[in-house]
Amino acid sequence: MQHRADQRAGLAYGIAAYTMWGLLPLYWHLLDTVAPSEILAHRMAWSLPVAVVILAVLRRWAWIGPLLRQPKRLGLVLVCAVVISANWFLYIWAVNAGHVLEASLGYFINPLVSIAFGVLVLRERLRPLQWTAVGVGALAVVVMTVAYGKVPWIALGLAFSFATYGLVKKGIKLDGIEGFSAETAMQLLPALGFLIYLGTQGRSSFVSGGVGQALLLSACGVATAVPLICFGASAVRLPLTVIGMLQYLAPTFQFVLGLAVFHEEMPPERWAGFALVWVALVVLTWDALRTARRGRTQLAAAAARAGEAAAAEALASAARPATAPPPGLKP
Repeated sequence: MQHRADQRAGLAYGIAAYTMWGLLPLYWHLLDTVAPSEILAHRMAWSLPVAVVILAVLRRWAWIGPLLRQPKRLGLVLVCAVVISANWFLYIWAVNAGHVLEASLGYFINPLVSIAFGVLVLRERLRPLQWTAVGVGALAVVVMTVAYGKVPWIALGLAFSFATYGLVKKGIKLDGIEGFSAETAMQLLPALGFLIYLGTQGRSSFVSGGVGQALLLSACGVATAVPLICFGASAVRLPLTVIGMLQYLAPTFQFVLGLAVFHEEMPPERWAGFALVWVALVVLTWDALRTARRGRTQLAAAAARAGEAAAAEALASAARPATAPPPGLKP
């Protein structure tokens, strides 16, 4: 009963996380008069105080000392901070420049790029359906290149930067809030330096844009941290296959916003490209579910065989005379 309650809570947390990530374009659009670089700097600067508050509430400080004594892991944290900063900047710019649909395409493509990284970098072996999904995804990029009249660099930039971020994080081995805190600590000084520079040049929207805009900019840290917290709570309660399916919620919301709210153009050839991506994701998801189901079946069968063997041994032991010597020993 407790397990089911945990799964229901995990599902709620996961839906909340990916819904908030999917609706972020509405938040960034409220700041469309602010330069993307300044929005990014505020997002970086305000995220660390939020992270520190969370760490204080959870009393999770023990990881800091060991991390500071490991230069290699610190270097990987720095790489993560740089890559996710580039991802954030490109996403904010894309939303406020009217490219929400292409941004959503980037996050639809991201799982396929992550699989490609697994093959090329980690030397992982793919199942036939995974190869099929990657091939269909590559075809979709070709179709979208024809549709846009150019390479969909925004989508590819978002997909590759986020996949790189996930790949590098594998080597750091920090939980969600710890990793987030370490990365934002790396981002803080450059962000503050840039914001101070804008202030000295009289170009700070935080100062000149009024109270409402200042509040929106300072809340960037909360908008960044809250979905991450919900995601962390979901990840510890749900199987990876469920998390993998939930991740499509965010680009789906972004896609709907691009069409219904921001009224971006969607000619037939772009529909064809998106349709191919969706076909690839359906194949990928079906393969993941089938593999997970097969794994559970094999595990249950192994457990049943182990139980039968234990029961047979118990019966054999019970059938032996109490005075008989153990097998293999002569009287």
